[in-house]
Amino acid sequence: MGTKSTDSTGKDNVHGEGNYAATRDYNERTRKFLKTADVDKAAHDAAPRSDAEAKEMQAAEAKGLSRAKTATAAKPGGNPPRAGKR
Repeated sequence: MGTKSTDSTGKDNVHGEGNYAATRDYNERTRKFLKTADVDKAAHDAAPRSDAEAKEMQAAEAKGLSRAKTATAAKPGGNPPRAGKR
């Protein structure tokens, strides 16, 4: 079970099940980015600049996918099956 503590500023921190304040902050920043950012430009800027860089990116992706627990998790938008009751 999670524990609740107070940091030096007197704010409560929730640990164990998740840091709810950090999750809210992340979600809010993600929403703001998606509303205001030029996603196409960001994707273009992230594209490989050479064949060597493309191969390096593909190798990094393959390494990451090799650690996926299921094939579904390795697909964009895929979710691994939930453990426990069905």
